[in-house]
Amino acid sequence: MGQYSIKELEKLSGIKAHTIRIWEKRHRIVEPLRTATNIRLYTDDDLKRIINISLLNHHGLKISHIARMSDAEISERISELSRLKTDAELFIDQLVVAMVDLDEWKFNEVIAQLEERIGFTRTIAEVVYPFLEKIGVMWQTGTITPAHEHFISNLIRQKFITAIAALPVAPRMAPGALLFLPEGELHEFGLLFFHYLVRRKGYYTFYLGQSVPFNDVLTIYRTHQPRYVLTNFISTPSASQIQPFLNTLAEHMAGATVFAAGHNLRNAAVLIPKNVKIIYRALELDEQLPPADAV
Repeated sequence: MGQYSIKELEKLSGIKAHTIRIWEKRHRIVEPLRTATNIRLYTDDDLKRIINISLLNHHGLKISHIARMSDAEISERISELSRLKTDAELFIDQLVVAMVDLDEWKFNEVIAQLEERIGFTRTIAEVVYPFLEKIGVMWQTGTITPAHEHFISNLIRQKFITAIAALPVAPRMAPGALLFLPEGELHEFGLLFFHYLVRRKGYYTFYLGQSVPFNDVLTIYRTHQPRYVLTNFISTPSASQIQPFLNTLAEHMAGATVFAAGHNLRNAAVLIPKNVKIIYRALELDEQLPPADAV
């Protein structure tokens, strides 16, 4: 069972700590545990209740009315909102609850609802990516265990792989795209999303995945001469090594357009080589990459 400080609850729910204290005092929506020094500690159930109450309050229900509702009634209203609304924050918070509960059924239900309404691409860009950022907050504060992080990461990875596998493999003579993560880089979600977008556009893909030595990438590039090369920097290379790494890519893959993205790259001051394009938003690749039959 997780334990959260009121500040952690504020970050995860979006409700100010001052407001949470008022809701406790006036409406007794939760009753936190107390340490020997009288510091509030909240459980997983408290977190889920605060998230659900904040969603209902955000969508127009008065807190005094919500406080009189049972947990079952609150869940029913949340389900009703899910059927009627497309508010991204509503679904992000439901994914947080599914993760806290290790509830694969709930996770799949939320993703299925979204895919039916807005499609896989927007589901990833507008809901899953912000959800992953919220997980990052939870991870940094120590409010989720490695088990929670692995559980939800594997479910998301399965969604990517299933979506990619459902796309047809392009003919071998189609323009090629090579996708890889630098050696030491293990954060694969961004690259998997790129793989989906590229394959959907009709390119023949060479997906090398995580932590690939540069000489191996270069061997594949020289052998197959892909039109595009795509990579993503989250933790590797370091800020001081990004410029030389980009220069090396540009020099050795001069016949390709290189798309590079990632947190480390967004925060680095670099000179962009002529054949390199930087992706700052998830859907920029979809906007900038032409269909394969137009190349």
